[in-house]
Amino acid sequence: TRRGKSTLYVLEEPTIGLHAKDVTRLIDVLHRLVDEGGTVVVVEHHLDVIAEADYVVDIGPEAGEDGGELIASGTPEDVARSKKSRTAPFLAKALG
Repeated sequence: TRRGKSTLYVLEEPTIGLHAKDVTRLIDVLHRLVDEGGTVVVVEHHLDVIAEADYVVDIGPEAGEDGGELIASGTPEDVARSKKSRTAPFLAKALG
């Protein structure tokens, strides 16, 4: 149950430079923040983090001027099934 104010956390690429064990720790911390009533928005390319999300927004198809379009959105499983997403096949593999 939520009590008091909730907090919005926004993280950009928090896995950069982290060891795999530290990525696992980060995921645990993100889950705890949500469990405590927080909202967590993460801009990330690390598939293990994406696979743990409640909701994914895949923007592309490229970067910069060639990007900025909504390619796929929904649960990680929804995005993994997308025919337009370049992330989809890699995410599907990460999901097992």
